[in-house]
Amino acid sequence: MPIIYAARWILPIIDPPIKDGAIAVEGPMIVAVGTRAELLKKFPDAKVNDFGEAAILPGLVNAHSHLELTVMRGFLEAEETDFFAWLRKLTIARTAMTPDDLFVSAMCGAIEAARAGITCLGDSSSSAIDSIKALNQIGLRGIVYQESFGPDAKLAGENVAKLREQLSANRAAQTDLVRAGVSPHAPYTVSAPQLEMISRLAIDEGFPLMMHAAESEAERLFLLEGRGTFADGLKNRNIEWNAPGISTIQYLQRHGVMETKPLLAHCINVDDNDLELVKAANAGIAHCPKSNAKLRHSRAPFAKFLAHGINTGIGTDSVASNNTCDILEEARFATLMARVSSIDFSPCSQPTQSQTEVYATNALFAATLGGARALGGDDQVGALKAGMQADVAIVTLNGAYQTPSSNPIDTLIFSSSGRDVALTMIAGKEVYREGCITTASEVEFRNRLKLVRVKIDQG
Repeated sequence: MPIIYAARWILPIIDPPIKDGAIAVEGPMIVAVGTRAELLKKFPDAKVNDFGEAAILPGLVNAHSHLELTVMRGFLEAEETDFFAWLRKLTIARTAMTPDDLFVSAMCGAIEAARAGITCLGDSSSSAIDSIKALNQIGLRGIVYQESFGPDAKLAGENVAKLREQLSANRAAQTDLVRAGVSPHAPYTVSAPQLEMISRLAIDEGFPLMMHAAESEAERLFLLEGRGTFADGLKNRNIEWNAPGISTIQYLQRHGVMETKPLLAHCINVDDNDLELVKAANAGIAHCPKSNAKLRHSRAPFAKFLAHGINTGIGTDSVASNNTCDILEEARFATLMARVSSIDFSPCSQPTQSQTEVYATNALFAATLGGARALGGDDQVGALKAGMQADVAIVTLNGAYQTPSSNPIDTLIFSSSGRDVALTMIAGKEVYREGCITTASEVEFRNRLKLVRVKIDQG
């Protein structure tokens, strides 16, 4: 017998909102979606969970995160004006963390995600096995991408051999909910030969691939002109670098990455030609507007991503560069930033729209089905439909800051946040309900996280 979840609004994403609606969940699956009256008639003996003035929607998808860095919330503030220094301090601190430290940090990140209605993540990790364990323990769905580094081409074979060992362990830890993937970190941290070897590995062995791409001005200068902080960093390590004089996306295409149908995080410095290459490769983009802004990397062209028909999800990046793992907040920021960047403020003229407008519906789509498509999982999650996995978020709409609410999608995007989530469900299992994580001791892991942070702060 299914369980019915009812609320003032059902937001299927693939269909219009349903007022006074409900969904029926049996085991891990959604078996029916419709009005409350229709489902009660179909399942008269079913137990009903009525959430009243709330919206039931597909679980939110965080297309790009770094859960293992949760402990570094606020740790890197002083380096925000220098991205290279920011990365260096982060890398040093992360290297000093033990596997247990990384697991605790990832667990707290997973708890934060579940609290915010996030049911699926595309998580990048230097210690993917620990992040896989964390997602599995909390009960979240996702792909955990094992990061690989190595700017020295002479060490490419050695680095990929190490990566193969890590991927073997990660694949052994996979479950029905959590898959292992691979991530050559970025163009400035992975040599061209290593990019090619990892791309071939991903294709041959079926690993999804994710990469940071076109994220910063420093990266643009590195590839186009062979100068800037990343070029200087390689020179200081006696690593040869000859700038190809092309864009990041063209560089990834040249070295086989685009053949993997990758998930590309950020994509700030891209033009229409780049986006056509992304579209042609059936690649996805993880749009991370708050992290981009906080690190002063400028604004990614979210409206252009949508106009080109690219599978686009929304990501929080790490809380080291964002401070919260909250996709509703991120979706609001994405919408507002896109609207600002689409206006031409030329002197002596009235502001005019120069790009496709971004609406709340676009943002909610990116936060759900768009993210699922970017991760390659839209056949299972991202929408409320009979036969889909029961990955669900329920968000209350009765706060003073949400009232009155005539349009539930506008209320979600412009007035709500992860703090309004009442329930998070993955594959029919409730992992968070009305203030409580059901699959782990939140207090225990928060206390352990504080101890890890003390160690990091002390150097």
